[in-house]
Amino acid sequence: MAEAEDKLKTFIKAEAIRLGFSAACIAPAYASEQLAEHLAGFVGAGYHGSMDWMVETAERRADPKALWPDVKSVIVLAMNYGPDSDPLTTTRMPDRGNISVYARNRDYHDIIKGKLKELAGKIASRSGADVKVFVDTAPVMEKPLAMQAGLGWQGKHTNLVSRHLGSWFFLGSIFTTAEIAPDEPERDHCGSCRACLDACPTQAFPAPGRIDARRCISYLTIEHKGMIDAEFRTAMGNRIYGCDDCLAACPWNKFARAASEMKLQARADLEAPRLDFLLTLDDSAFRGLFTGSPIKRIGRNRFIRNCLIAAGNSGDARLTTLCRDLMADEDPVVRATALWAIARLEGGEVGRNALPKDESDPIVLGELESLG
Repeated sequence: MAEAEDKLKTFIKAEAIRLGFSAACIAPAYASEQLAEHLAGFVGAGYHGSMDWMVETAERRADPKALWPDVKSVIVLAMNYGPDSDPLTTTRMPDRGNISVYARNRDYHDIIKGKLKELAGKIASRSGADVKVFVDTAPVMEKPLAMQAGLGWQGKHTNLVSRHLGSWFFLGSIFTTAEIAPDEPERDHCGSCRACLDACPTQAFPAPGRIDARRCISYLTIEHKGMIDAEFRTAMGNRIYGCDDCLAACPWNKFARAASEMKLQARADLEAPRLDFLLTLDDSAFRGLFTGSPIKRIGRNRFIRNCLIAAGNSGDARLTTLCRDLMADEDPVVRATALWAIARLEGGEVGRNALPKDESDPIVLGELESLG
């Protein structure tokens, strides 16, 4: 029996690499009480913001067996998406929009899930065991499981860090009824380093290993609906989708490699897109530009809101006309954010004459009042 398990484990790891994964490790199918307490503390403090699904799925998220009682082993897989140059270069180009490295091409969910299904099918065929595949849309605590599997450890920025891959990789998992000997857990190698914490533009880390999503630029630009609080707008700079600052600061990324999967390599038009182009996108053009991209899921209005904040931070007065054009947008959040951007670009107060004569939306009027 042990020999058969060893052969299956060897097969899984070799096949994972053949399919394009960067690493595969085995975790036991249980969660510690400490993990459940950590998750409860996170949502109890309100750090999850408006992500109510984290509360609704907390019980299943805290224990693999609560998600699937028959699971005996969890195969955790990593896929590298590392950039081939300094990922923060674009943040120093105020007339451009900065898109997080992982979102500069195809949606990783589709890429990874397809490969997970292929590997899971081979495992089921070889072992006769049942299998289920998960990417991060399911209530699975991938990072703690990956740590138990020895793939890496959770850094002070709460993301997984690997001695071999750095921080630039996605995680996926295969739950199986096959009993496979787990790998040795990885220990924390951060030491006294706090580079990731110090790099955060909005001070989103109340303590090492704790993140307040309500202050995180990735959350604000992707998950958060409505107006973004004024205290965060300037710090956002030109980050229009996600933020890589804490990942890029990690010294373990000296071991990171550029993505080998073509669909995860940056599209040329998304490496440093011009704000004057992005601000002209209507819904149809937005959908066309971001077909197959994870950016598409936030919708045009939220994306334009983010671009308007970047425009306001740009100092480029040439963008004022485009911001004024968006004062006629159908979405009140877009109009209100355009008002803020105009005030920033013009360097002074914006009066009621900046509003359309029929403007009555409380979001827009509230922003006008806050601007003085």
